Amino acid sequence: MLKSYKTEIFPTPEQKQIIHRTIGVCRFIYNFYLSYNKKIYDEEKRFVSGYEFSKWLNNAYLVQNPEFSWIKEVSSKSVKQSIMNADRAFKNFFKHRTGFPNFKKKSNSDVKMYFVKTDAKTIIACERHRIKIPTLDWVRLKEKGYIPTNREMYIIKSGSVSMKAGRYYVSVLVEEPETETPVLNNFGIGIDLGIKNLVTCSNGTIYKNINKTVRIRKLEKSLKRQQRKLSRKYESLKKLLNTTKGEATRKNIQKQKLIVQKLYHKLANIRIDYNNKVVSELVKTKPMWITLEDLNISGMMKNRHLVKAIAQQKFFEFRTKLQAKCKAYGIELRFVDRFYPSSKICYHCGCIKSDLKLSDRIYICSNCGYTANRDFNASLNLRDCFTYQIA
Repeated sequence: MLKSYKTEIFPTPEQKQIIHRTIGVCRFIYNFYLSYNKKIYDEEKRFVSGYEFSKWLNNAYLVQNPEFSWIKEVSSKSVKQSIMNADRAFKNFFKHRTGFPNFKKKSNSDVKMYFVKTDAKTIIACERHRIKIPTLDWVRLKEKGYIPTNREMYIIKSGSVSMKAGRYYVSVLVEEPETETPVLNNFGIGIDLGIKNLVTCSNGTIYKNINKTVRIRKLEKSLKRQQRKLSRKYESLKKLLNTTKGEATRKNIQKQKLIVQKLYHKLANIRIDYNNKVVSELVKTKPMWITLEDLNISGMMKNRHLVKAIAQQKFFEFRTKLQAKCKAYGIELRFVDRFYPSSKICYHCGCIKSDLKLSDRIYICSNCGYTANRDFNASLNLRDCFTYQIA
């Protein structure tokens, strides 16, 4: 069984230089592969695979252009992985899964330094407080004891080092022994996702919207101020572009951009952590099945009045993590069709209230007089729904 672990690391200044150089080379190679493929397609109407490009790059291009020898100064595994990432992006485009691959930007791109266990003799060692990464040697870990250290039972197959908002992270893929699935209880849970509350369960549990807490609102207020400062610095640079103060202003912009990035990163981490805890609590009740609605999230995001609230709730990420947890516990995850009127059906008598508005938070049945919270009524209907698809 393969399981991934991600945690923050504290590299030394020398290790940071190696990480920055490797990420920069990987970004260059990714963009070079895209531009080379575009050129070949325009001239010869054919696609160059990642394997072909890697072979041409090492055996022909770097031999004929020694000024690009700095590409070989970093980890060859990272360079190869960036080529294969670009190759996968092209293949997903050909299969109509995604759009045409975009070039990676220095200021805004998710490029990683990749490392891998090459053969049976190679061991990527990990201790309680540090991990040995190829080309970096030992690096300190922030969370002590998080990554398994028993090399006989837990084998680190591969990993990557990434950087975000001035912080460094390592993500490793660990091969673990198979564990027994827990015994499940003989009941199910219906889940209604919403904006007012993140999750309303059929067992009466409600997980509130964390974006309405004082902590989040204070951070968002601080973010507005820092973004305003950044905007003013850009305006100042336009006025001082031809003066001697221009370079100093650019450095101030970079400092301010890092402050804004750190606030964005902190907000994202709080929301992700909250979703992780909610998913963990739901799964630890060990129900036989969990049912939720197959929401059209991309369509919901087109509503300009609700787009920010929906994006902050991270519905798709919640669904992905719930799906992974249910698979690990052996819980059946059911998806009900998005057009199923779970909010409009009376759980008591089955009558459909067609004139129910979004502003009606209390469901009152006109047929039998059943009264309940709108979201709780929907969760009960989802729990007992007979038409569903299994994830």
